[in-house]
Amino acid sequence: MSKIITRFAPSPSGFLHIGGARTALFNWLIAKNQGGKFLLRIEDTDRKRSTSEAVDAIFTGLNWLGINWDDEAYSQFERQKNHTIIANELLAKGKAYHCYCSPEELVDMREKARAQGSSRLYNGFWRDKDPLSAPSNIAPVVRLKVPLKGDTSFRDAIQGSVTVSNRTLDDMILIRADGTPTYMLAVVVDDHDMNISHVVRGDDHLTNTFRQIQIYKAMDWDLPIFAHMPLLHGADGGKLSKRHGALGVDAYREMGFLPEAVNNYLLRLGWSHGNDEIISQEDAIKWFDITNVGKSPARFDLDKLNNLNGHYIKKCDNKRLISLIQPEISKLLKTELSREVENRLKNGIENLKFRINNIRELIDNALIYCVNRPIKIEGKSNKILDRNGLNIIKKVRDKLVVLEPWTDENLTKEIHLLAEQSETGLGKIAQPLRSVLCGTMPAPGIFEVMKVLGKEETLGRIDDVL
Repeated sequence: MSKIITRFAPSPSGFLHIGGARTALFNWLIAKNQGGKFLLRIEDTDRKRSTSEAVDAIFTGLNWLGINWDDEAYSQFERQKNHTIIANELLAKGKAYHCYCSPEELVDMREKARAQGSSRLYNGFWRDKDPLSAPSNIAPVVRLKVPLKGDTSFRDAIQGSVTVSNRTLDDMILIRADGTPTYMLAVVVDDHDMNISHVVRGDDHLTNTFRQIQIYKAMDWDLPIFAHMPLLHGADGGKLSKRHGALGVDAYREMGFLPEAVNNYLLRLGWSHGNDEIISQEDAIKWFDITNVGKSPARFDLDKLNNLNGHYIKKCDNKRLISLIQPEISKLLKTELSREVENRLKNGIENLKFRINNIRELIDNALIYCVNRPIKIEGKSNKILDRNGLNIIKKVRDKLVVLEPWTDENLTKEIHLLAEQSETGLGKIAQPLRSVLCGTMPAPGIFEVMKVLGKEETLGRIDDVL
């Protein structure tokens, strides 16, 4: 079998869309599964819409996901000379021709075709005409001679056998009047020159594939294996939009998702391996087969991604989590974290990560250990600290100031003992204590908070209020 080479070919006109990330992932897995190559081609022939910022966003998004490409990234625009050479070969073979139709004539043809219910919008007017009769004031385009009879069929690795009547395909433009190649020509030439063995993309390209096959046949080139993936839908079954989570990969990073969670979730959208839900990268490479992708659109559910992300955070190394949240906490507090605060984070992170599903939530919960005194006590927390609440806090302080050693066991014992002595429930003590130590910030259990804060910080926060 020839070497497996796949490619991801995004247009740099915006961010790396989450659907595009799934396409890149599937192509990457096919190559890794077979020990092949995964290439990246930036389809930047549309110079008005292509931006360097969008190219950087594609690179950054793929790198964050760990979808690394082989070789240098290709630029379709820089390969225009190759595209033009092939168009000239097709002209020389009589497989393409110059079309001199004016814009007005083309509009008239399209209107007549639509009125007749035909999808062949160009009627082939210049297909067999003598170029000597061409008007001198029209810059011609180059069109491909598409077969007028029969069908075009191919075996799709996902969709199965697909066929279209050649009568529905018109003679598509290969070279525009300004001399630039079209997307249809450029894609085929690039895939051929890059020895692409598998073209895996969204099923919105299926119609393009029937048209692009005409170029392969006209050049007597072997066809790659085509696989057209159903597009993603929202959780409600509707077309995926921003309200469903149709965002750029960078947005998911900002929302607090881990790349391995995003990859695992994208992998399971339309592809399955038995009942496995949590799939490591190693297993994904070992198990992936494009023929196991379903024909129906997969539903993107942000809640399910969030839950899956929570699983990965709980399994995540604590040092890595701290490295992710520490810079963000410093930004929020507008100061570098002290060694003491860093130690609190190290001591508290293990329990914090079991309370949350994403990095943003982890940052919010970790603030309890990082804020500078005096902490803000507002709203409901402030109301709890009435005269009775403050009296309880004074009694708590009296217990804590002499407590040694400062351990979970001793903290739990002394607070429970105070509840018995005061003939009040533990909640009547825990509520004002939580208000003093945490304010309105989310936090784990009060004993965990006191243990991580340490004796000095705990008493300091109590004294600030008293």
